[in-house]
Formats: sequence, C-alpha cells, structure tokens
Amino acid sequence: MDDRPDHRAQIRDFLATRRAKLTPEHVGLPAGGRRRVPGLRREEVAVLAGVSTEWYTRLEKGHISGVSEEVLDAVAQALRLDQDERTYLFDLARAARPARRAPSRRKEVQVPPRVQWLLDSMTMSAAWVRNGRADIVTCNALARALLAPVFDSPTTAQHGGANLARYVFLDPDSRRFFVDWDEAAVISAALLRAEAGREPHDRALRDLVGELSTLSTEFRGQWAAHDVRIRHDGGKRLWHPQVGDLELTYQSLDLPISSRTVYGLTVYTAEPGSTSEERLKLLASLAATQPAPPVDRPR
Repeated sequence: MDDRPDHRAQIRDFLATRRAKLTPEHVGLPAGGRRRVPGLRREEVAVLAGVSTEWYTRLEKGHISGVSEEVLDAVAQALRLDQDERTYLFDLARAARPARRAPSRRKEVQVPPRVQWLLDSMTMSAAWVRNGRADIVTCNALARALLAPVFDSPTTAQHGGANLARYVFLDPDSRRFFVDWDEAAVISAALLRAEAGREPHDRALRDLVGELSTLSTEFRGQWAAHDVRIRHDGGKRLWHPQVGDLELTYQSLDLPISSRTVYGLTVYTAEPGSTSEERLKLLASLAATQPAPPVDRPR
C-alpha cells in the first residue's frame, strides 16, 4: 500500500491549520487589507521563512520529500510551531521520504516483570503503561481502581482491552468521569495525531482512527483540527463513583521496553494533605481488599 498521498494530505492540512491560527499582528507584519480567510497568507509565511511563495505553496501541498531540515526549521519558526508541533512536522517529512519502509519502533511486546514490580511498588500512586494508541497495557492495583469506569466500560468489553481514546469518545459515561471532558477529548485526539506522525504504517492505529471518525462527531472535529500533543502532564479532575471528586496531578514518561518498543508510563497522584489524597487513600484501601481483575492485552 502506498501511503504517500495520505502523507501529502496530512502535511497540507497540518500546515494550513497552523497558518490559519496566526495573524499578521502575531508575527510583526502589517495587517494589510481585508482577508477572505483567517490567518496568514502563504506569501507571508514564505517571507517569514525566507523562501519563495512558489516554494512554500508547493510545500503546503504536501511536497515535502527532499526538503532540508534547515528549511523545515525555518518554516516551523515562521509558523510559530511549539516543540511538539515541530517534532510532528519532522516526523511527517521522514515518513514522506521515498525510502524503504522502516520497521515500526512500536512493536507490541510483553511488559517485563521488572516493570510490573515497579508499578506494584507505587501503592499511593495510580500507575499504568500505555502504548501510542492509548491502549492500557498493564497497571497497578490503584490504577485499576481509579480507572474502573474505563475498564468496566462497554468499549473495553467489546474490544478485549481498555483504550482511553475509545472510552473518551464512544462511552457517554466518560463525560461524567472526566470533569473537564472537552480538555480530555482535545488531548486524546492530539496524542493519537502525534502517534500517527511517528508511526504512519501502524494499521491498528489507522483502524482506531477510522473507527472513532465513523462513530464520533466530536472526534472528527478534533482530528480535523490537526492539534498535536507529545508531552503529557498536568492536572486532571475526575469524578469517581466510589470516592467522588478527585483533583490529581499526572506525569507521563517514555518507557523503553526494547530497541523497537517505546511505551508510556503514566502516574497519577494527589497533593499531600489534600482532600483528594484522602480519597485516593480510601480508594487504595478499597482496592487492597479485593483482588484486581487482570488487564486484558489490547488486540
């Protein structure tokens, strides 16, 4: 299967949406006359990047193969791309090169026992391992309890494994669990978009995106925005059916398993001395009184 037309479409839409977010005032250019569409004109981006309008127009049409990193960096600066967006642009450029297909670095492998031991040692933090498609690969007891609405969701039962993006967009109960559901939706789609740039040949990822696009209007809107998220940390407000409202902080880190596999480790915890910490302790004690069901490996 030739993926290059899809690469061109991704590059075209990504650059066009970034350009539409900028105004001349943002980049120090005169506003000029009335504009038919929002954002900078192509010739303005070309001036900022130090290239010809014809060259930039060709680039925005998806013809990125052979473009040097220096020129891509100039375009990234002209469009005021953040670090995640810049990384995504370079990933798209690599994927578009007419070279022999490289093996995926996201090959599914068994999580080593030492990683599970690490998770299980975090008794006051909810910790889990996820792949780039947002499948939960394994977790500790507190994460199983904290994410019970995800694990108990019909979306999990139907697909043989818990997937956070599928839960967010396809289970109506996610709007109750994630207090800031709109933010969760933006982040979920943006993480998948970044993974699509890194792993353009991941058929399971393409199938997931196709499924969500077919079944969720909200996902289609978020996917069309071409927002990208790689660094993943901050605060999260949840409503848990057993302990109520929780305000937690979370941190996600790369977890290399082998030379071709990089999973993500996500850890949720609460501020010491807070009400949320007390509720998290209660959830941990409830989880300790009953054996945690196994985490089904995603298909």
